Amino acid sequence: MKVHHLLNETASSLSQAGFSSPALDAEVLLMEVLGASRTDLYLRAEREVSPEEQRAFGELVKRRLTGEPVAYLSGRREFWSLDLEVGPAVLVPRPETEILVEEVLRFASGTEGGTLRIADVGTGSGAVALALAGALERVQIVATDVSREALAVASRNARRLRVQDRVSFLAGDLLEPLCGSFDCIVSNPPYLSEGEFSSLMRDVREFEPREALVAGREGTEMHRRLIGTARMHLRRGGRLFLEIGPDQKTQVEALFLDGGYYGDIRFRRDYGGLWRVASAAHV
Repeated sequence: MKVHHLLNETASSLSQAGFSSPALDAEVLLMEVLGASRTDLYLRAEREVSPEEQRAFGELVKRRLTGEPVAYLSGRREFWSLDLEVGPAVLVPRPETEILVEEVLRFASGTEGGTLRIADVGTGSGAVALALAGALERVQIVATDVSREALAVASRNARRLRVQDRVSFLAGDLLEPLCGSFDCIVSNPPYLSEGEFSSLMRDVREFEPREALVAGREGTEMHRRLIGTARMHLRRGGRLFLEIGPDQKTQVEALFLDGGYYGDIRFRRDYGGLWRVASAAHV
């Protein structure tokens, strides 16, 4: 069977099964089997796919039809133009989290001299930490995660991207592993409520790590914990940056205001117009 026939047939099967991006899914899976780029697929659309390649591709398609995320099947996901290893131990990085990186870089551009100290809490695949490490020349980042399996993935990503000299990885719950003070702390914490989790698409609900998605009945439990303790690890004027759910602005603002430890509270929408990032300075 030729490349274009295989793509069309697979896209049709995935579409009938209700997947939202059947053509793209088929392309990514065939790219993985053939070791080809997307451009290669279409430049060589008449290429005959060998029986061995068809069998390997068929196995991936079967797994996709069960709901397994394409990123886990390919073992990779692009984030901030970085090619990251991903797997079942880590959440698949989402494009909207790039807004979090943008806000930290905006803050960094306003600092003067010296090496910036940043903590990335709940690093997962290392997406945010590694994007920052690649974008900033003078930076030392401490990335934490409660999952040692996730830290192993993040460490491999750091070595492959050659930024391991700028990022260190520590195992522990949220801020517990941190020592000293930081210029900023950044986190994309779990922020779904129990109810929201139950309504997720199958490929997220059944395959991605639940502990990286759900944060209690209202979805703000991790925000509460981070806001309550981050001030003890921030220098005066340092900022805490948090990804938030689209409907959590009011709740997170109240958490920042409680106790009077934070000021200059800001919120940023993503490119879809949804509230996505909250930040505040330690005063």
